Amino acid sequence: MMEKKAGWNLENSYKSLPGTFFTLQVPEPVRAPKLMVLNEKVAESLGLDAEKIGADVLSGNEIPEGAESLAQAYAGHQFGHFNMLGDGRAVLIGEQITPEGKRFDIQLKGGGRTPYSRGGDGRAGLGPMLREHIISEAMHGLGIPTTRSLGVVTTGEPIYRETEQEGAILTRVAASHLRVGTFQFASRFGEVDDLRALADYTLERHYPEGKDAPNRYLFLLKEVIKRQAALIAKWQMVGFIHGVMNTDNMTISGETIDYGPCAFMDTYDPKTVFSSIDVQGRYAYGNQPPIAGWNLARFAESLLPILHPEQEESLKLAQEAVLEFPKLYEGHWLDGMRAKLGIFNEEEGDRALAEELLDLMHKHQSDFTNTFRSLTLGREKSEGFNTSDFTSWKERWKERLSRQDETMEASKQRMRTSNPSVIPRNHRVEEALKAAVEEDDLTVMNDLLAVLKDPYAYSTDQEEYCTLPSPTTRPYRTFCGT
Repeated sequence: MMEKKAGWNLENSYKSLPGTFFTLQVPEPVRAPKLMVLNEKVAESLGLDAEKIGADVLSGNEIPEGAESLAQAYAGHQFGHFNMLGDGRAVLIGEQITPEGKRFDIQLKGGGRTPYSRGGDGRAGLGPMLREHIISEAMHGLGIPTTRSLGVVTTGEPIYRETEQEGAILTRVAASHLRVGTFQFASRFGEVDDLRALADYTLERHYPEGKDAPNRYLFLLKEVIKRQAALIAKWQMVGFIHGVMNTDNMTISGETIDYGPCAFMDTYDPKTVFSSIDVQGRYAYGNQPPIAGWNLARFAESLLPILHPEQEESLKLAQEAVLEFPKLYEGHWLDGMRAKLGIFNEEEGDRALAEELLDLMHKHQSDFTNTFRSLTLGREKSEGFNTSDFTSWKERWKERLSRQDETMEASKQRMRTSNPSVIPRNHRVEEALKAAVEEDDLTVMNDLLAVLKDPYAYSTDQEEYCTLPSPTTRPYRTFCGT
């Protein structure tokens, strides 16, 4: 145990839950930890002194004072099939209490084997950990709720997947690691008292205003549905494809979590899939909203034993709550599309106007991000939209903008704050990872992160990051490496 330094102020309230939800677990030591990346802004937000955060702590070789490390148990539907799961290569070292009194999980991803490893080695590779660092920071810059990365260390030890890789550990910061799958675990493998304890803990941690609600567990269900409806709509607004929307990857806090086979869409196509294992397209871009609804139905099912003493009434309450998700999502989606098009007020034809644009983008194989960027900048012709059907749509769009009190300049400003100039283009991410992993060169990644820090800046240094990848006959594929 190391002496207290760097500003660590750790607790572990998760240990107050019944023991079935976790196993006490010390991270496995590594041979020669080396600090590769340290997120100073995240460190500062946590109340930590970045200069005193060393590789030994972020690798798990040393445990800060106050830490009581553990691995969490959970279950989940993976591609529709239920499995017993858990932290197979992650160790929660504690919950950092910030100077403002906020609580954040500090988890070492790649911290070694746990009782939930299911035959795995508990380790992670440098490329996937840097990938999570890049994408999670990009999502934060886009204003999308997400877990964050405090840092990445290499371990000095190889790991073996299809090939030998350099081992690494990512320190993930999260509002919590409570998942839909945590509740599925409690409902399937625990007692009703365990489920109730988990729900009470969740309310205390994330939804304290609901503790005194007439039906606090129904309140919990409805609030999680609200947060997920807002989150998925934000994904759709920037062309983000999670890639593995299993129920264990849906947080109760409403944060995006786990950046394995995720990617951002270039050419607009609702059927876009990047994950190498999603051969049926279950988690394609256009399927993300209904899959979120399906996952929330599983969450509602897990709460049935405590929603109401009468089974029939409990089922009715759950169904009514879940049926609100499509309406909530649609509202957020339409609000988001209005903002992307510079629309302030509401008219009945707004949905049709937005959907027609998306149909044209699909028809002409237009780039998702650059289409909205071009509309914002008034550069439509430069993007190849000099077609009669697009011209006709643009006229109707301008007529729509004229039917509101706000000026065209106000509409353009609304568009600038709603349409990112840059996203983490897949080819740019791959370039950064190749330089870091193969050449030990972090400058490509740091340059990319610099422009992703404020994706709505429309600065001159972002211009080159708006270019599309070179044409190829091979579709881009991502893999479950994180």
